[in-house]
Amino acid sequence: MDHEEPEIAPHTSHMFQVDLRGLVDLLSHHLYSSPRVYLRELLQNAVDALTARRALDPRAPARVHLHADGTTLRITDTGIGLTETDVHTLLATIGHSSKRDTTHGLDTAHGLETARADFLGQFGIGLLACFVVAAEIRVVSRSARTPQAPPVEWRAHDDGSYTVTTLDDTAHPEPGTTVHLTARPGTTDWLTHDRVLTLARHYGTLLPHTIHVGQDRVTDSPAVWDRAFASAEERRTALAGHCRATLGFTPLDVIELDVPLAGLRGLAYVLPSQVSPAHRGGHRVHLKGMLLTEKADGLLPDWAFFVRCVLDTDTLRPTASRESLYEDGTLDGVREALGRALRDWLAELAASDPERLRRLLAVHHLGVRYLARHDDGILAAMLPWLPFETTDGRLSLDEFARRHPVVHFTRTVEEFRQVAAIAAAQGIGVVNGGHTYDCALVERLPSVRPGTVVAELDADTVTDRLDAVAPDHERALTAFLSVARTALDALDCDVTLRAFRPLTLPALLLDARDGRHEQARAEAEGEADDLWAGILGSLRGSTPRARLVLNHQSPLVRRIATLDEPRLTATAVEALYGQALLMAQRPLRPADNALLNRTFLGLLERSVRPGPGGTARTADPAPERPSGEHR
Repeated sequence: MDHEEPEIAPHTSHMFQVDLRGLVDLLSHHLYSSPRVYLRELLQNAVDALTARRALDPRAPARVHLHADGTTLRITDTGIGLTETDVHTLLATIGHSSKRDTTHGLDTAHGLETARADFLGQFGIGLLACFVVAAEIRVVSRSARTPQAPPVEWRAHDDGSYTVTTLDDTAHPEPGTTVHLTARPGTTDWLTHDRVLTLARHYGTLLPHTIHVGQDRVTDSPAVWDRAFASAEERRTALAGHCRATLGFTPLDVIELDVPLAGLRGLAYVLPSQVSPAHRGGHRVHLKGMLLTEKADGLLPDWAFFVRCVLDTDTLRPTASRESLYEDGTLDGVREALGRALRDWLAELAASDPERLRRLLAVHHLGVRYLARHDDGILAAMLPWLPFETTDGRLSLDEFARRHPVVHFTRTVEEFRQVAAIAAAQGIGVVNGGHTYDCALVERLPSVRPGTVVAELDADTVTDRLDAVAPDHERALTAFLSVARTALDALDCDVTLRAFRPLTLPALLLDARDGRHEQARAEAEGEADDLWAGILGSLRGSTPRARLVLNHQSPLVRRIATLDEPRLTATAVEALYGQALLMAQRPLRPADNALLNRTFLGLLERSVRPGPGGTARTADPAPERPSGEHR
C-alpha cells in the first residue's frame, strides 16, 4: 500500500561526515561479500529497535513488515523510534550507534542496566550500508521514548547529502520507524518481492518477532531444536528434514548441543560420507536468531571435521562485516564446550548404542582416531570398536591384544607389507601403524590397557626370527650366493639365506627406513643440478642396505641354486627380487622398472629358445606345492 507524503516543515540540508562514495565502495568491495547484506542490516536495525522498545515497555507490539516492488522497498517496525536529535547523532555519523550510546539509551532515561547485550548490531554502520543498492534512503520515525516529539524524516542521497525535516503527527501516528529505499541503477533485482522474501527468510527465519514480506510470513520460530515432538522417531525425522533443507544432505546422525553458559543451542549433523581432515566446511551460526554466517570456521576443535553445525548463540562476537566470528576468549570457550559435548556423545554411544557407533566409525573413524590420539578417555572407550589393519585381519586393538602377548607394530605401510606374510607364518602379531594416527594410538595402548606390551617390529627383528640355514648347506651354496649378490649389488641390495614359512614365498625383501631415505637422497642427487647435488651430497649417510632374504625351504629357490649357468642364475635372482618388490607394493624406481623388464624378457627368451631339434623349448612344469601350503 502506497503512502502519500504529508505536509512537512522547512528542512535543513547537511552533508555526511564521511566520504559516502568511498564508503559505499568500501562496503561493497571490501567489507561485505555480497549486496544482499543490505537486507540483513535493515532487519537488524528493526529488530534492535523492537528490543529497545520491549525493554522500555514489555507489552509493546513487536512487528516488522516489508513491501518491495522492484524499484522501491519499504520496511516498517514498531520499535523504539527516533527523535530529530537522534537522527542527527545516529544516522549521520559513521561508527556511532544507539546500541553503544548510553546517553541516548535506556541507562540514562530509565536507570536500567545497559541493553547492549540484547542488540544484534555493534558497529553503527547501520543504514549507510543500504547505499550499496539504494540511490536514496528515506527514514520516517517517531520516538516511543519521547512520545511528545513530532515524527521526523531523514532523507539521504548517494552524493553524500541529507536533509532532516520534522513532520506533523499524521506522518507516523504510532511509535516506530519506516525506511524507504529507492534502487540504484542496476540494482533493481535486489528489491523485487521474491528476492526480498528469499533474503528475509535466509537471514531472519529464527528471529523471535513477527516479520512479513507482503502477506508472506518470514519467521519460523521456535527453532526446530526447541520444538516438542510426539515421539523420538518424529523428532529424528524432523531434524533430518531440517538438515536436508538447511545444509543439503541427509545426516548420518544428529547431536543436540546445549551450552547454557555460552547461551548456545543447536545441532551438529554428522556428514553421511567421509571427508578429509584438511577439509574445514563452514557452520551455520545465528546470533540472537539472525543468521550471522553459513561459513563459520574455528567453531569446533580440529578433530570434529566430520560434523556440520547449525546453532544460535547470544555470546559470540561478530567481526566488522558481521559475516564471521571474532577470535577471542569467548570463542575459545565455546569451542572447548562444544568439543566436550561431542566427546560425551561418543562416549555415550560406546556405552549404550554400539550399532550407531559402528555406523559412525565405518565412515568417520579418522576423526575419532584424531580425538583418541589426545584423549585417554575416548581411546579407552573406543578400544573395542576402532578397527586396525593387522596380520590377523581387521580387528580392534582390544581384541588383538587379547590374542597376542606382545603387540608388534610397524611405522609405515611399506614395512607392514614387507613383513605381514612372514610374520603371520611365524606367529608374530603385527599391527599396521602406517595409516593416519594409528602408530600413535598403538604406542599409547599401555596407558589405557595396563599390562599390554607394545614393541616396534623392524627388518632386523624379522630376520632374527627366521631360522638360520645349517652351515654345511650354506657352504654348499657359496657359488650360488656369490652370483646372487653380484647380480643385486648395483641395486644396493644384499642377499641372505634363511629358512621360513610359507614355502610358497621364495623371497622376502627387507629394508630399513633409513635405507629407503638414503636411496631417495641418492636418486635426487643424481637428478639435481650442481648446486642441489652438492647440498644433497653433504647429507649422504652410512645406512644399512636392503636385503633379499631367500627361502631355503622353497622348492623354486632350491632349483635355481642348482642351475649351472651363471647368467641364467643371475636373471632368476633378479626375477625373485622383482617379485618380492611387487609383493611389498613399494614405489618402483626407474632402475627397478628396468630390472623387471629385463628379467621378464630374459626369461621369456630362455623359455622359447630352440631346442636341439629346432623346436622351441617347453618350460619345465612348476613344482608341486607341498601339502598344506596355499597361495
